[in-house]
Amino acid sequence: MKLINIGFGNMVSAGRLIAIVSPESAPIKRIIQEAREKGVLIDATYGRRTRAVIVMDSDHVVLSAIHPETVANRIYDRDSTSDDSVEEDEEEDD
Repeated sequence: MKLINIGFGNMVSAGRLIAIVSPESAPIKRIIQEAREKGVLIDATYGRRTRAVIVMDSDHVVLSAIHPETVANRIYDRDSTSDDSVEEDEEEDD
């Protein structure tokens, strides 16, 4: 299970992530409001401005104070650097 840092030490599971979107559009604002009403909204902004809305496969909606591009880059960076490749490199040097 890969965890992605969404700011302030908060993590979400990369495998359960459906979308990372910007919060400015009216449809996304509706998604946030509906999640709040259903009790599935997770606010991980620590009182700061919401910059990314993360939709999970469990219908939870997570608010983050970091940009969507940053979250996406963290997913990509996590995928491209795995612990297995480091161990393989160390074994080849012997």
